[in-house]
Amino acid sequence: MASTTRLSRSARRTSILEGSTAAFATGGFAMTSMNQVAESVGVTPLIIYRHFDSKDALYTAVLERARDNMSDSLSQPSDSRLGIGVEAVLAAARDDADGFRLIWRHAAREPDFAPYAEELREMAITTVANELGQVLPDEAVQWAANATVGYLVESVLTWLDLGDPELDERFIKSTKAALRAGVRAWSTT
Repeated sequence: MASTTRLSRSARRTSILEGSTAAFATGGFAMTSMNQVAESVGVTPLIIYRHFDSKDALYTAVLERARDNMSDSLSQPSDSRLGIGVEAVLAAARDDADGFRLIWRHAAREPDFAPYAEELREMAITTVANELGQVLPDEAVQWAANATVGYLVESVLTWLDLGDPELDERFIKSTKAALRAGVRAWSTT
């Protein structure tokens, strides 16, 4: 007989959230079944339902956890002239790649869950707009802030999928250069 260790309720809940994040990051809410979630967690669906009343409640808890982790990372002071550092965004993504993908790739496109991504996006846009407002004409600030955040999020998502973690410094350097070039171009037009 294999020896098993029984997890505390809190530890089991954390385990469920981590495994669920991985499962949902693949297909989002609609395309992920509770059986797939349970398989990812390594438990039966019944165990999950002992901790969460429904798939919606589980997905909401997963999104809240991912949002809170990213919000903490992204709210750290930055020395970037954009107010939000490429390093901070990539670090948040590396700390919880599945959560990052889930928020930005899936929840952002799911009407019932889009507010989780929108809250992070608005926080980032406000931060960037405050910095860009010092160097850009007023009429360009909101557009530039939205474009900057969109570029940064999509760049990091693509890097998570295709980039080599050993080359993260090169990614950071080239992404900063691209963003600075954009700001320079926007400030002169």
